Amino acid sequence: MAGIAQAFPATVSQQPVRLAVAYSGGLDSSVLLHAAAQYAAAHGVKLFAFHIHHGISPNADQWQAHCAAACAALDVAFDTRRIELRHSDKSGVEEAARISRYAALGDLCRQHQVPLLLTGHHLDDQAETVLLQLLRGSGAAGLSGMDRWNTAPTLLGDDQLLMARPLLKVSRAALEQYAAAQQLTYIEDESNHDPRYARNALRQQVMPVLAQYFPGFQERFSRSAGHMQTTQRLLIDLAAQDMALCADGACLDLQQVRQLSGERIDNLLRYWFGLHHLRMPSSAWLSEMRQQLLEAKADAQLCVTHPDCHIRRHRNRVFLTPRDDADRSEIEPQAFRWNGEAEMHFPQFGGVLHFDQAEQGIAADWLRAQPLQIQYRSGGERLKLALNRPTKSVKYHYQAFDVPPWERERLPLVSSGKQILFAAGIGMDCLQLATGPGPHICLRWQADELSFWQDI
Repeated sequence: MAGIAQAFPATVSQQPVRLAVAYSGGLDSSVLLHAAAQYAAAHGVKLFAFHIHHGISPNADQWQAHCAAACAALDVAFDTRRIELRHSDKSGVEEAARISRYAALGDLCRQHQVPLLLTGHHLDDQAETVLLQLLRGSGAAGLSGMDRWNTAPTLLGDDQLLMARPLLKVSRAALEQYAAAQQLTYIEDESNHDPRYARNALRQQVMPVLAQYFPGFQERFSRSAGHMQTTQRLLIDLAAQDMALCADGACLDLQQVRQLSGERIDNLLRYWFGLHHLRMPSSAWLSEMRQQLLEAKADAQLCVTHPDCHIRRHRNRVFLTPRDDADRSEIEPQAFRWNGEAEMHFPQFGGVLHFDQAEQGIAADWLRAQPLQIQYRSGGERLKLALNRPTKSVKYHYQAFDVPPWERERLPLVSSGKQILFAAGIGMDCLQLATGPGPHICLRWQADELSFWQDI
């Protein structure tokens, strides 16, 4: 019990004004709530308990009522959120419940302005996590287990919200002793006994055998997880150094990447994916992608498909691009009029057309009087960028401006009649630029996805 009492000073190094406990009503979270309530009362901290009602168990309403009553007895602010799950298979339900639960907890933290969320994960949970990851063939990141504290923006929906696990060094046996000594009542989720869940199978059938032949194995698993956390931090430091060497703006310079060993390239790519919260691929997939990036012909239009994006190569650079399987050949030209707006949104074309005032551009009065049209190129369009330059095809300009082929498909043209006025990614046709007094307008295109992908 001493370990439980000492858990909070070790985890909460900077005392928050508010903190919350993820409270299911089970043993782990009940002990955590009781200890957190004592800590909060002693340090003048406002404590909340957040309960997520999954609606899976027929006892879910009773569990929620139990949690509300327990919080009232401890004078802890209580709030709950109901979520609905639509997966039918067991593994789908387990993962869907986890994702939905953390999303709801993140929402509750934001609603109550709580910067720190505490969960009841303990030493035995850590041992189970490490063993599960080992059985899945995970690398250093997976075998690191759970951190004492971390951010989880993809789960909680907030990169500022901190999640901490004060009981991570405390065994389940110690929690049971604490609950008995404090006369805590807690609920037992019947799904915890269902061996169809991998974690339950380990807990009921494997862990008791390990405890019989290897007493105290949980502490040793936890120590190994600590070693893996150190290893993972070193791998991240190395990847950050390689990224500084290989980054070319939002891309990777393939010539620099080639200077690295295969293992360092894989480590760099994992780091790159992690920076943008993309799912980690398997080692086999990563090895195959690396081989294609390095060995494909220089003029090959390489595109490797990832569940969350495309990985492409263009002129010795590697790009991450959004998944986009739309058939733009079916999108018809759209007629419109400009009536002085600063911008116009064209959802079918996936972006916003801006009308910026400029010293040199199309005469605003002339532009306002024209029937305009936005469309994707069909081939053969031509554009003259300057009076002292020849008229060239739009395709030529894309190549000259180093616009990758996959981006060209998404860039629209703006025309008046048969005259192209503007090509996104290239610029304005000089034949329509006014030389007299203003006001003058320059067109500018901004894709809807730009705000997300510009950081990649």
